[in-house]
Amino acid sequence: MMARVAAAVRDLRGWRRHGTATALGAAAALALPPFHVVPALLVGLTGLVWLLDGAPRRRGAFAAGWWFGLGWFAVGLHWIAHALLVDAARFGWLIPLAIGGLAAVLALFTGLGTLLAGLWWRPGRPSRVLVLAGAWTLAEALRGWAFTGFPWNQPATVWMPWPAALQTAALIGALGLSALTVLALAAPAVLADAGAARWRRGGVLALAGAALLAPTLWGQVRLTRPPPADVAGVRLRLVQPNYTQAEKWDPARRDLNLLDQVEMSRAPGFEAVTHVIWSETASVFPLATDTERRRLVAAAAPPGGLLLTGAPRVSPPGTTPFQVWNSLLAVTPAATIAGAYDKHHLVPFGEYVPFRDILPLEKITPGALDFTPGPGPTTLDLPGTPPVSPLICYEVIFPGQVVDAAARPTWMVNVTNDGWYGTSPGPYQHLATARLRAVEEGVPLVRVANTGISAVVDAMGRVTGRLDLGTRGVLDAALPGAMPPTPFARLGMPVPLALALALLMAGAVGGWGWRQGGRARRAPESAQRKNTA
Repeated sequence: MMARVAAAVRDLRGWRRHGTATALGAAAALALPPFHVVPALLVGLTGLVWLLDGAPRRRGAFAAGWWFGLGWFAVGLHWIAHALLVDAARFGWLIPLAIGGLAAVLALFTGLGTLLAGLWWRPGRPSRVLVLAGAWTLAEALRGWAFTGFPWNQPATVWMPWPAALQTAALIGALGLSALTVLALAAPAVLADAGAARWRRGGVLALAGAALLAPTLWGQVRLTRPPPADVAGVRLRLVQPNYTQAEKWDPARRDLNLLDQVEMSRAPGFEAVTHVIWSETASVFPLATDTERRRLVAAAAPPGGLLLTGAPRVSPPGTTPFQVWNSLLAVTPAATIAGAYDKHHLVPFGEYVPFRDILPLEKITPGALDFTPGPGPTTLDLPGTPPVSPLICYEVIFPGQVVDAAARPTWMVNVTNDGWYGTSPGPYQHLATARLRAVEEGVPLVRVANTGISAVVDAMGRVTGRLDLGTRGVLDAALPGAMPPTPFARLGMPVPLALALALLMAGAVGGWGWRQGGRARRAPESAQRKNTA
């Protein structure tokens, strides 16, 4: 039965081929948070292998990956439309372009991955799934870097409900876990390789299964060890006001919102708190220069402690050129600024417009001026708290770029405003990616979001406390302790890149003998494919 299905998929041509690839990618996206239908990714990747088996020439290999990626990203990122509906009169018309255009651009990386795989692809050779896993991972690495990068929805995120599987990221990073995921879930395609020896098929299946299962078993053992002790003398209060974007940016409510968050911060139990944390742009006023409002919010800072809040920061009066930063400020009870951090990884079209001179578009966030990027990952030494790495919004999605390697922090704080995306899958996917950064670095992460999901995540990626999406409230929690630097924290991105290259080379070597010995057997098949292309 499987061999017949594989043959049918392999022999597809024209729009049926493209439509099948798109449908497989769209179905595979159901494995992403918050659904986690992992068998859907297995079906999608298995079908992609069979499509590549029948790809006419290298251009066909690229097309198979591009159409697959179009479905994967269109479904996986459809929630970005919510941001354009906040001001539908100005930006609603962009929804088809935003979803379709973004999916089409990101699918180029999937297409490049399958094109690279096509250079060593040997239809019917079981080792070709190693080639796919390696090439896919290299393309994912490129996607996380090119044009400022967008490493969202990597296959590693499908394992969020299984903490033992996530521990693999401490060894080889989320990108490495993605490589093993593609390998393991594409491997069942070899069951249809009737022309391959049984031991070859069995060997690839065993290798693929072990590659994912062995580190997961290690992860299970890791989770049985006692976690690091909570940080003594630190008690956090996370404030989630759950303002809609209309409420947040309404000029008539802006001061009321500040007062409301101060009141939430001072709710019963305030006397036991040492640090209060608000979300990204919890103050829409530039508190560093607005001393009156800074004195107001300082009431939310516990005695002897701090308020950490998102707020814009602007150039001092009279400065040329005038600049604005998306910042995190540490405010003392005396209304002084104990520390500040400026976001360095800005969101294209959200915080700045790339190629502004030639693109007649506005950024979707309020204000006509583009934000200025900060200097990069920073470790803040603040009174009464261990060294912390601040991260604003989607800065947390970039593996290997969330801490200052020269001054390792003992926790990360991620403030964000996911209210742009409503109750869609977006906030769930954002939290999932943030959890992987905690596992990779061995450092706990505290995440505070305007509308949720706010959470405290320990150094093994486990959520120890949370405020659900679309709820209003405060969460009091201890600060989990940090672990010693993980292998990934010490070695960084070269580890998953080396794994990807090893998979690619192993698959290529495994297919070499097939190429030499199987050329005569495949000649009639090649001629038939040429006639039907």
